[in-house]
Order: sequence, then C-alpha cells, then structure tokens
Amino acid sequence: MLYKSPLREDKTCLNCNHVVAGRFCPNCGQENTDTRKTFHHLFIHFFEDLTHYENAFWKTIKNLLLRPAALTKEYLSGKRLSYLAPVRLYIFISFVTFFLISLLPSAIEEKIKADEVKTEKKETKTAGGLVKIKEERRLEEDTVAVSPQERKLKSLFEEGKLTKKEYDTLVNYTKKSIDKQGAFSFGNGKYKSIKELDSIQKFGKKKLNPISYWLTKRLMKVTQNKESDEIIPLFFESFKHNIPKALFIYMPLFAFLLWLFHDKKKWYYFDHGIFTLHYFSFLLLVILISTFLIRFIYLFGENRITETIDNLLNLIIPIWFIYYFYRANKNFYQDTRIASFIKSSLLLFLNTILMFFVLLFFIIYSFITIH
Repeated sequence: MLYKSPLREDKTCLNCNHVVAGRFCPNCGQENTDTRKTFHHLFIHFFEDLTHYENAFWKTIKNLLLRPAALTKEYLSGKRLSYLAPVRLYIFISFVTFFLISLLPSAIEEKIKADEVKTEKKETKTAGGLVKIKEERRLEEDTVAVSPQERKLKSLFEEGKLTKKEYDTLVNYTKKSIDKQGAFSFGNGKYKSIKELDSIQKFGKKKLNPISYWLTKRLMKVTQNKESDEIIPLFFESFKHNIPKALFIYMPLFAFLLWLFHDKKKWYYFDHGIFTLHYFSFLLLVILISTFLIRFIYLFGENRITETIDNLLNLIIPIWFIYYFYRANKNFYQDTRIASFIKSSLLLFLNTILMFFVLLFFIIYSFITIH
C-alpha cells in the first residue's frame, strides 16, 4: 500500500502557481503536499520509487532479451510507462557496460604481471653476472627491440644452462642476424630500432611524412620486446574493450540503413532509431553478461572444461546476435518471411562491413596510443 502525505491547505501549486483542486496539479502534475518530509516518509518514498523502477527495469530486460522487437512495438504503440524509455535504457546499459568492463583487468595484463613476478623471483635467486645482464637488458630495450631468440638465450642463461661466454657469443651472433634480417619494416623503409628511426627522420634523406613517422614509431613501441603470441592477444583485448564505443558511434548509420531498406511512408527515421536503440541495448547487455560469465567460469581454473565453455560461448553469442536481428526485423516490420530474410541478410552484410571499419579504427587508434 502506498504511503500518502497529507495535502497542503493552500491550493496553489508550488511549481506553476496553478489552482489545484485535488491531490495533483492539473497543469504540471506535481503533487500538492507539504515540501517538508519526515525521515519515515523519505524512507517509504525511496522504497516505493525503487520498487517501481525495479519492476519496470526487470520487465524491460526480460522483454529485451527474450522477445525481439517487442519493446519497440510497445513503445511506438504508446505503452511506455511500464518499460524504461529507449534512450534511458541504452544510456543505463551502456554506462554499466563501460564502467564494469573498465574495472576488469585484461587477461593480458594479468599474464604480464604474473610473468614479471616470476621473473623478479628468478632474478633474485640468480647469482653472479645476472646484475650485469639486467643492465645490458635495460640498455638494449632503450635502443633496439629484443628478439624472441635473445629472450630464449637469456632464459637459458638465467637457468644456468649457458655460461657467460656462451651467452655473449650467441647474443652477438643473434644481433648480427637481426641486423641483416630482423629490422622493422614499414612502407619501403626498414628500421632496426626507434633510435635509428629518429636519426633517419632528423638527418636522413629519406624522411617519412609526419603521420607515417608517428605511426611507425608507435607500432615499433608496441611490438618491441613482444613476441607474436603476445601481440595478437593484445590486439583482441583491444577489440573487446572498443566494441561499446564503436556501437555508440555506429548507431545513427545503422538506423539510416534501416530507413533505406523499408517503406519511407510507413516508417519514419525516428521509428528505426527506436529499433536501433533497443537492438544495440540488447547487444551491450549480452556482451556484459557474457564477459562476467566467462570471468566467473575461469574462477574455477583454466582447464579443458572451462576452455570448452569459453569457446562455446564465443560461438553461440554471435549466432544469437544474428538470429535475434532476423526475429526482430520480422516481428517489427511485418514483412513476409522471404522479404524479411532478404532484407535482414543484406542489412547484416552491409552493417558487418561498415561496423568492421569503424571498429578497426578504434582498435588501431587505442592499440597504438595506449599500449
């Protein structure tokens, strides 16, 4: 039962100065009750608002996940109080997705930190010439990229499987090999180190334009001291974290393509915009749920079962995205099955290509500026 505050004796609305005959102002809708509330009233009012919001929220989420296009049809038909508004829904889910995913440390960062801890422990136990090797390593990382071969040699030396003389001889041989074959290539140029790139840019004849120079230097910083099996996971980690941003930027274009493919007299751009907000809210919500589900699974350790579940989720989720779009398109636009299938297929194809380029831009930009 709702708690009702006593009405004010003054029948003038405090918000718009309109005469109020009953409890609510007929002009602006504000309740004509005393503005000074007791703590008991505040507590009850908060509970009522929270319950009402939760009812609308969970009802909206249920329909969003299980009934494609149902929310869009309900909203455009005028039934709006029982559900969260499309813009509010998207902003809420987008904020929660951005915020919670940003709090999660990437799997790559965790692996790097774990490797650093192992390396520090190993180095504290290694005697003799290891201090000198660490100083050499620091100098090398400032000037030239460390190759996978050098990493393996250092690992063997630290484990005591190579003597200092053997290590120095093999490292010198490896460096000569890198000088001949392992230079970083960009365009028509090859650069052994960032230091060499900077020197050529300042004093050389074949200088890069400012954009190419910046891009080359960033790529060299990202790839130096990393093997291919480390770079690829970093790239995919960047891919996952940039999906919400790319979706937000891409929404107007997605709605525009829907507008192009459907009857202009029957459907306005606004209608396609509401459909897009609901579909993208669904995408973000599934991404959020799947991210935490995978994290939860790996709390039980990395083994064949958890890896199999992870692979299955990575397969099922894209299929769900596609199926959901087909169903939503058919339910909302009420085309025949064949017409709906053809339009949905073309829209998915075009949006996949365009979305790929938008996402690729975000990935490359964040990959070379953050890492």
